[in-house]
Amino acid sequence: MEQAWPPARPEVESLHAYSAPLEGRRTLLRLDFNENTVGPSPRVVEALRTIPADQIGIYPEYDGLREAVVANLGLPLQPDQVGLFNGVDAAIHAVFHAYGDRGETLLTTSPTFGYYTPCAQMQGMVIDAVPYVGEVFDFPLETIRERLQALKPRLLLICNPNNPTGTRLAPDVILQLAAEAPSTLVVVDELYEAFTGDSVLPSADFAATPNLLVLRSLAKTAGLAGLRIGFALGHAAVVDRVSRVTGPYDINSFAVTAAFAALKDQAYVDAYVQEVLKARTWMAQQLRAAGVRHHIDGGNYLLVWPKGDPALIDQGLRQAGILVRAMTGKPLIDGSLRVSLGTTAQMQQFWAAYAALEGLAA
Repeated sequence: MEQAWPPARPEVESLHAYSAPLEGRRTLLRLDFNENTVGPSPRVVEALRTIPADQIGIYPEYDGLREAVVANLGLPLQPDQVGLFNGVDAAIHAVFHAYGDRGETLLTTSPTFGYYTPCAQMQGMVIDAVPYVGEVFDFPLETIRERLQALKPRLLLICNPNNPTGTRLAPDVILQLAAEAPSTLVVVDELYEAFTGDSVLPSADFAATPNLLVLRSLAKTAGLAGLRIGFALGHAAVVDRVSRVTGPYDINSFAVTAAFAALKDQAYVDAYVQEVLKARTWMAQQLRAAGVRHHIDGGNYLLVWPKGDPALIDQGLRQAGILVRAMTGKPLIDGSLRVSLGTTAQMQQFWAAYAALEGLAA
């Protein structure tokens, strides 16, 4: 029997789309997707509530938003060095759409954010994923450097700090990699940078290294994950190329309004980050005292290896109203659970449930 529908490109027909279990989460303690766990600034909520009804029927306007991003960063950037996207996922997709090509190579690390792989596959790219090193998941710097020179990949994608291992790479090392490989677009995914302070932006010279592109978001810190807005920062010509493959109105008016309000309330973001860092210290103390194998480095998340069946622990936590993310099948960290970090009170709730399931003293 003949197929009843037109086939897509071969790369799409063989593609396993990136998917995440996002349904039925709203009433639970969400420690599974590294979101802000308390919601956005009250200023954001108020700005959204005061949007006039007639604005909904008008295409969104972006005047001043790039300038607001530059002002928030406090860096000598120009507005045309800021690309606006419907979340960083859309920015990543646009990078591959603009620069990825059939037979070209994506050089990255493993394990890392899962969306890089389908984006490369849909462009027909070859994926060279270099494993992190040892029990502390060190960045495989020398191997990456060697393959940059030998393969001259089209793209090098570095998640810094890395999701899910938390691995941190010093900004000067990234800048050196970009300088050594001018034909490779070096994309640095900095979604979790606020929790570590490892950004390349303060020392980046995009005129000297125009092949460097930095991704940022308001999802993890400012609590705008549900509204979808992200940024790409780099040389104006590169930002222009990546922006060319997006739609003219990809970011909705509500996200724009929320972004303006969030960027003006940096104090709220800073306070939330400090609370997460405080909770991270408390959580690490509990894990060490209980002898639980764990790994905490960068980002607002950690890895734990349950003594019991990870699937049963995951299920037990869900029954207790707590969501975490099982790392089943991921290289190097199979058998672990990734746990997002929220407030100290939220981590106390997690620890009480986890300790009970594992038979530990909470």
